[in-house]
Amino acid sequence: MKKIFAILTAVLITATLWAQSPDKISYQAVIRDASDDLVTNRSVGIQISILQGSASGTALYVESHTPATNANGLVSIEMGTGTTSDDFSTIDWASGPYFIKTETDPSGGTSYSITGTSQLLSVPYALHAKTAETLTGTIIETDPSVPAGTQTGEMQYWDGSEWITVEAGDEGQMLSFVGGVPTWTTVIGVTTVAQTDVYNSTTGKIWMDRNLGAAQVATSSTDADAYGDLYQWGRATDGHESRTSDRTSTLASSNTPGHGNFIFIVSSPYDWRSPQNDNLWQGVNGTNNPCPDGYRLPTEAEWEAERQTWSSNNAAGAFASPLKLTVAGGRDFSSATLFDMDFMGYYWSSTINGSDPEYLYFHSGDADMSSYFRGAGHSVRCIMD
Repeated sequence: MKKIFAILTAVLITATLWAQSPDKISYQAVIRDASDDLVTNRSVGIQISILQGSASGTALYVESHTPATNANGLVSIEMGTGTTSDDFSTIDWASGPYFIKTETDPSGGTSYSITGTSQLLSVPYALHAKTAETLTGTIIETDPSVPAGTQTGEMQYWDGSEWITVEAGDEGQMLSFVGGVPTWTTVIGVTTVAQTDVYNSTTGKIWMDRNLGAAQVATSSTDADAYGDLYQWGRATDGHESRTSDRTSTLASSNTPGHGNFIFIVSSPYDWRSPQNDNLWQGVNGTNNPCPDGYRLPTEAEWEAERQTWSSNNAAGAFASPLKLTVAGGRDFSSATLFDMDFMGYYWSSTINGSDPEYLYFHSGDADMSSYFRGAGHSVRCIMD
């Protein structure tokens, strides 16, 4: 019979090593002797140690087994079920790294002559998940408070301290950053519609989103904060456009009266300037163009094209349009008093018809183009050139 030497070698194969419940880890090894022959069908003694920190670290847990090898020299045991005075369940798997040290006596005793050490990898640390079983009380999870939406298409963005709502955009718009803030914009060719613009996809025109002097985009046809100022045709922004400006009956003899009073007129042709000048609001380079750079007064034809796209030919259709036009009323040419607020909308064009300019008007029952005296105070809505 072949003699088994006291000093043997072993090839340890951790073929299956996984966490199970109750606390134990499956372990397999193939035992060979000094001649590299398999140790088969024989009881062997094995001692398992769990080392912490390194391959020579402190043994936190030690157990022994006396399993039998099979015909292929394979031995299978389950760490956590051997003979020991230690408690396998007390190992804190979160405080690794951990190493497994195996010592084998091929004669089945405790004279361990085959030794091997290898690091436990991540799989056994699934045992650490069992610590959740010992939690008591209520688990409280705190998430950022995202406000509830009020309409389809709303979004929120974080401004560094709180969630801010971005209202739903219009059909065909794109979301882009303007000044670091998510903003709906419209891109037409190489032109981007700014945050303060609106776009009518039918006419292909870009307009400012509110009347000159208005504090906000209209929320209704009768939104007083969206009414804005009332301009005499052809005058620059000099203060006269304010609804509360003072008045004077002295006509101007130049394009710039030199004051901010509303000039009221009681005789034909009812113009604040004498003699009349037809070229004050003609295009972006008009002498007194009150619109921002790149904008101008719309022509009669542009207003008419816009009106044709309304859902209804009245004040409701004017507000429902992309421009959200309001019934801002007007200011009388002969007395400087306000009239028709909350009832009529009057919007100047740049087009002159004879001695009088054309304007758009609308109320609850109708909308159309007409002409009126230059001395009247009407709303101004600017169009991109």
